[in-house]
Amino acid sequence: MRKLLIAIAVIILIGLATNATSKSDSIINQIKSGVAVIVDQINIDELQQQLSNIFQSIKEENNILLNESKDEAETRDSPTLNIPDNQIFSVANIELGQSKSTIEAIYGEAKRISLNEYNTYWHTYHDNYNNFFMVTYDKNNQVVGLFTNQNLISSKNGILLGTTKQQVQNIMGKSLDSIHKEFVIYKLPKDRDYDLYEKDSSYITIFYDQHENNTVTAIQIIAKQLEDKKQDIYTIPTKELIEGFEYQLFDLTNAERVKHGLSVLTWDELVRITAREHSLDMAKNNYFSHTNLNGESPFDRLREDQIQFQIAGENLAFGQFSSIYAHEGLLNSLGHRENILNEDFEYLGVGVAFNDENQPYFTQKYFAK
Repeated sequence: MRKLLIAIAVIILIGLATNATSKSDSIINQIKSGVAVIVDQINIDELQQQLSNIFQSIKEENNILLNESKDEAETRDSPTLNIPDNQIFSVANIELGQSKSTIEAIYGEAKRISLNEYNTYWHTYHDNYNNFFMVTYDKNNQVVGLFTNQNLISSKNGILLGTTKQQVQNIMGKSLDSIHKEFVIYKLPKDRDYDLYEKDSSYITIFYDQHENNTVTAIQIIAKQLEDKKQDIYTIPTKELIEGFEYQLFDLTNAERVKHGLSVLTWDELVRITAREHSLDMAKNNYFSHTNLNGESPFDRLREDQIQFQIAGENLAFGQFSSIYAHEGLLNSLGHRENILNEDFEYLGVGVAFNDENQPYFTQKYFAK
């Protein structure tokens, strides 16, 4: 530390000597003289404290600037939310039945278009995952589905992002506990982290964050005619649907991270392959575990595929109806939530596979190099 402080003093002296008006002494002589004085007379503790105070002031100023930048990013181009005109809920001031052209005149083209479980396409809109929402359209380009997990929910009844589960149930009434498909009634899990309502000729799913006092964290609105066209609770898988689920889970994760003030993860194609192989292995061999039947851990599988990493984590989900339900379930599982919101991760690959009953297996692999 003493050497470091002397070096700083030398740099200061160089600056002074360079601007010195005296021509009799050379810069070198001035520096030698100054260093000699410093070595004999410098109060190391005092100088160290002064430098510490300077560095702390710089750090505080920098934090203020960073927080101001963050606040500006969060509020930049955020829509002013209005009470819906026709339905109970709207997302980013969008309601079911609105036209695609109207929406894209405001928000621009979708950042991603991917197949969903309704055999329609989620159009994903965001500004580097700020103001994130998804819209699905019918063949006439009219809105038949909406989703957001950010502060874009508006309603006629006062339900917003952050409203408590008890308040929602007081306003909306008793949640559905089953859903009909053809001649089959599917019972919803009793310990689910969402409520489902049939209102306004739509199915409204309100998701809760159990780690934020059971408050509203996301909403999905699906037109009744679209839900009724879905003949089974699970969709027959295709290559396009597998890829759709993978990208949707990636986007949902980044939107969640941005909502919590964290950096956006980068998609990794090689790790997607590793993740998909594990999902396929679980689906084919009818098991659900981070350790495969050969005793290999998530880290073993990364090394086997020659993926370089310093830290890594893996999230698994099974049997959810879609990537949305998978993401919301993972968020409410503490260990999986820690991976989603780990500030040190940099990359993410997602792999999906289906078993013979069309139930999806989701594998997320997070890592940093």
